[in-house]
Amino acid sequence: MARPIVHISDCYLPRLGGIEVQVRQLAMRQAAAGREVHVITGTPGHDGVRSGTEVLDGVIVHRVAARLPFELPVHPRTGHHVHAILDEVTAASGAPVAHVHAGVISPFAWAGMRTAATRQVPTLVTVHSVWGPMAKPGFQALDALVHWSRTGVQLAAVSEVAADRIRAVVGDDVPVLVTPNGVDPDLWRIEPVAHDPLDVHAVSVMRLAPRKRALALLDILRDAVSSLPSTVRIHLTLVGEGPDRSRVERRVQEEGLNVVLAGRLSHEQIRSLYASADIFVQPSIKESFGLAALEARTAGLPILARRETGITEFVHDGVEGLLASSDAEMARALARLAADVPLRERIAAHNREVEPEQTWPNVLDEVEAAYAVASVNVAH
Repeated sequence: MARPIVHISDCYLPRLGGIEVQVRQLAMRQAAAGREVHVITGTPGHDGVRSGTEVLDGVIVHRVAARLPFELPVHPRTGHHVHAILDEVTAASGAPVAHVHAGVISPFAWAGMRTAATRQVPTLVTVHSVWGPMAKPGFQALDALVHWSRTGVQLAAVSEVAADRIRAVVGDDVPVLVTPNGVDPDLWRIEPVAHDPLDVHAVSVMRLAPRKRALALLDILRDAVSSLPSTVRIHLTLVGEGPDRSRVERRVQEEGLNVVLAGRLSHEQIRSLYASADIFVQPSIKESFGLAALEARTAGLPILARRETGITEFVHDGVEGLLASSDAEMARALARLAADVPLRERIAAHNREVEPEQTWPNVLDEVEAAYAVASVNVAH
């Protein structure tokens, strides 16, 4: 009988973000496949409910949230509560496997990982961010507390780019797997809306925060437009909210850019937006995977992104889109995609006809294989 799966994540519904959406999708699909799936999270529920258990989308969600400013997903007794929940799951359904989801700063997830590891629960830690220079002392501190490199905890990342950054920190003796994000092609297939091919509609979906580089995107758009003949026009729809919104609004107004700030949209609204779009642009240089770009690529949009990101897992230069090494190169590539209609249409046709490798059936297989590795690690 398959082990129960216990996901441990700082954030979960009703909070929305990259990790939250992906953990929810993974948990839902595992439950739909017949697995018993739990989520332990530091995120309060609807109406501010901070503790208790509920069932969402077939997934058993345990909330362990403290009353803190801004509803921060931190709890002073995370380990105690995670220990008790793991006991409950084990007593009712057998020994579980723990799947910890960590970002740049994930105090709840790391505390949960420590508890699972010290209990000898097979534990997979998927890192959803790109580790930078400060990750090494953090890893060493955690390893000193948990000895995770010697207790069977299996590290993974959502892309080879992110995995390589982890390997640079933990050393060659610690294996790092790749457990990518997933997409359902049936949810993102669209029927393109016919329009003037020289009236080019670019789209970007991101949190309006410095790390995502929305202001840099406006510079890229301005430089691309300035290099194009007057017969080619580009307008941009920017989807998302965040602390940079006011700065983005000011820049758009000051420079007279043809940009619509659409705010936060549902998946259904984004899918409808893609039907009239020609290009998806992702300017971030610290993108561990790029789920929004994968969804846009699955919908058929040519992708423009940076070479140093995890987007290269599913975008190859000249095939699913264009890759650039600098903002100046991105501006030139955007202008090229706007002016070269045959190139744009060829890439779009390929993206509509060829599914990416990161579909959910493939992702579930890879995650199960990683759980198996974690189980073997504990056994030894």
